[in-house]
Amino acid sequence: MMRAIILAAGRGSRMGSLTEARPKCLTRLAGRRLLDMQCEALTDAGATEIAVVTGYRAELLAQPDLTCFHNPRWETTNMVASLACAGSWLRSGPCIVSYADIFYAPETVRRLSATSTSIAIAYDPDWLASWAGRFADPLSDAETFRLDGTRVVEIGLKPRAVSEVEGQYMGLLRFTPDGWQAAEGLVASLPMPQRDRLDMTSLLRGLIGRGVAIEAVPTAPGWGEIDSPTDLDFYERAIADGRLEIASRLPSRRVPIRNR
Repeated sequence: MMRAIILAAGRGSRMGSLTEARPKCLTRLAGRRLLDMQCEALTDAGATEIAVVTGYRAELLAQPDLTCFHNPRWETTNMVASLACAGSWLRSGPCIVSYADIFYAPETVRRLSATSTSIAIAYDPDWLASWAGRFADPLSDAETFRLDGTRVVEIGLKPRAVSEVEGQYMGLLRFTPDGWQAAEGLVASLPMPQRDRLDMTSLLRGLIGRGVAIEAVPTAPGWGEIDSPTDLDFYERAIADGRLEIASRLPSRRVPIRNR
């Protein structure tokens, strides 16, 4: 059994008017909602249950094939606090965790599922081409990312040069119960205001500092991150002119219905 959790609590204010009335994951790319693209990729890679952590406009994310966890403090907390709302799943077995503003191929999920470490993340080793297309200065949005073999040794700081960036974390990762236990231990050691502000790369960096092994797997082609209207335009153009191919739907597999 493989479970997956999509983190969709935030509004995505950088999307402007596109998220005034809906969560960011309901934004359409090439005519398809990001949420549907994520669910399809996860299901086609073998996910048997999918949950979404809701917050902003939670009522729009209720659908019969998704389990819903809710973060009632979504306006004042960051992503790690939202993930903790699905702690019962994370403590019971391995879980794929997906940001809600990305799209990706099923193959990337399969690569994460095949790892044996307690925490694994997907990253793009060829990040510079897309960052250069999305930003006038690619380093303005990039974060440091360094590897020792397949093990992550640095992540999430402000880079001073491209040489400090061996890839970009893409917002897709996997926790085993042991990995989540380590994450819970780190979070519990922080004062409450810091817990509320904790983002995912800061959590990962803190775990690395504690000696927790985090494995990195390269993403398969066909992924992207939509953080602004200009990102949406960039990927729409890339798809239209054939520079980007996004995964097409494989034969449907029924995801069991769960509600909570």
